[in-house]
Order: sequence, then structure tokens, then C-alpha cells
Amino acid sequence: MKVLRTPDERFQGLADFAFDPHYVQIDDTEGGKLRVHYVDEGPKDADPVLMMHGEPSWSYLYRHMIAGFVAKGHRAVAPDLVGFGRSDKPIERSDYTYERHVAWMGAWLKAVDLRNITLFCQDWGGLIGLRLWAEMPDRFARIVVSNTALPTGDQPLGAAFENWRKFSQEVPVFPAGGILKGGTVSSLSDEVIAAYDAPFPDESYKAGARKFPMLVPSTPDDPASEPNRQAWKVIGGLNTPVLTAFGADDMVMKGVEAVFQKNCPGAEGQPHVILPKAGHFLQEDVGSELVRLTCDFITRTG
Repeated sequence: MKVLRTPDERFQGLADFAFDPHYVQIDDTEGGKLRVHYVDEGPKDADPVLMMHGEPSWSYLYRHMIAGFVAKGHRAVAPDLVGFGRSDKPIERSDYTYERHVAWMGAWLKAVDLRNITLFCQDWGGLIGLRLWAEMPDRFARIVVSNTALPTGDQPLGAAFENWRKFSQEVPVFPAGGILKGGTVSSLSDEVIAAYDAPFPDESYKAGARKFPMLVPSTPDDPASEPNRQAWKVIGGLNTPVLTAFGADDMVMKGVEAVFQKNCPGAEGQPHVILPKAGHFLQEDVGSELVRLTCDFITRTG
């Protein structure tokens, strides 16, 4: 598998992101290796809060939440998915499949050996992270589900998602920073937008970002539909506490929180929230509130 690695200088001096990089080598499933980057801050003997990002962001999305969790005494861990951030980027779109992403991040999780995890997952961080929970439930203590889904293709994804998918395939230059700007309610500075563009020096680095929208199961016979159905069967038998925290202004994920509240036994009785003035990338809009809600959740279910 041929890969690109974003030069380190692209990540120098980014606003509010003075975290040391950490790396793990994993099997690329073709006999080679991929380097996966992650942030790992706070006391290493503390239980981890695992923050998983989606498309087309990277661990930079969690910079304020990382600092917030560390200030509360937690270990804060935020990986970059393969194809994003400081992680390696396979150059062919065909290299990217849903199953590979689950396998890649599962290999990473086993390598860093996180346990008693509080998972905070958003966007593709949920599509992948929730699968990891179903595969390795003993590693997870609680789940915060935020602006994400675990689709099986049995229900339509909606006009807003279809419009996004069409845009992602047709736009001549894929504007990662601009997409983040468009998915937030608050205003992002030019330096923050530039930080979201940093992993992608040119279009050749964006195979994963381009392919991700096409990997969301949209038909019942999608390759990922049946694995996701099986994951739901496992999740339906787990009592792991589940809290939903969705942004009121996320039109793509609007109403999906009800699916988790209905189908996750551990969601019953939890103080689920719809957060005002919060878009799809709500970590930018209400990061401090998400830290507070998650810390309260940890305390309440500890």
C-alpha cells in the first residue's frame, strides 16, 4: 500500500495545539505498516477519555477538550484516523474501506491498550468507535454519543447528507478547513481554518477525505450494513452507560439521538441533551460544556 506522510513542519506552531505527538505502527492489512498518530495528555495512570474525530477533521478538533479533561485530572487520548491529521495517508481511494478503518483503529487501540475507557465519539468517530465498543466491550466504561450514527442502510440518510456526499465528490479542491467552518455556529479564525488544512498539503493527500462520505452505508446491501447490524445486536445487550449530546444546529444528524436512546439499554434514565448554538463540529462551539457534561457523566456512573 502506497502512503503519504504529511511533513512535520505543517504542524508547527498551530494555535492551541502544543501537544507532543505519539505514534503506533499498525498492519495495513496488505503486509505493510501504517503510522497512526495520537495525542496522549494527562496522568497515564488515570482512566482515559478517548476522543474520536470524523471527516475531514483530526485530533486538532479536540484541542480545547483535551486541555479541559486534563485540568480535571483525566487522561485525554485523541487519535488521528488513517488518512487524517498526522497519521499516514494511503494514496488510493480504494485503499479506504469501512472495515479497514475499524480494523486499523482496533489495532491501534490494542497497541496502546486503553481500558476503562470513556468514549466521546462524533461523526466518523462514532461509526468507527461504536464498532470498537461492540467488538471490545470490556474495554469501555461509558459512551458519549455526539452528532454521529451507526447506520445500516435500512433507512434513508436524508437530503442534507446526500447533498454533502454530492459536494464532496464534485468540488474541485476539497476544502477541509472551509468544511469545518461551515459546520460550526461560532466563527473560526483564519489560523484555525489553516490548522484544519494543515494535514493536506495538496489534493493527493485527500483520498481518505474524499472517500469517507461514500463509505457511509446508504443501502441495505452495502458491505458495511450487515457488520453494523451485528454491532447493534451486541450493543442492544450491553448495559454500558450511554449519554447523547447533539448539536441543535446539526441538520445532518438531527433526530438521530433518538435511535441511541431507544436502542442502547445504558441510555435509559440518562440526562441526554440537545445543545443550543452548536453545529455539527460542536467541539468548536461548546467544547467546555461537553467537558463538563462528560466529567459529570463519569462521576455519576463511576
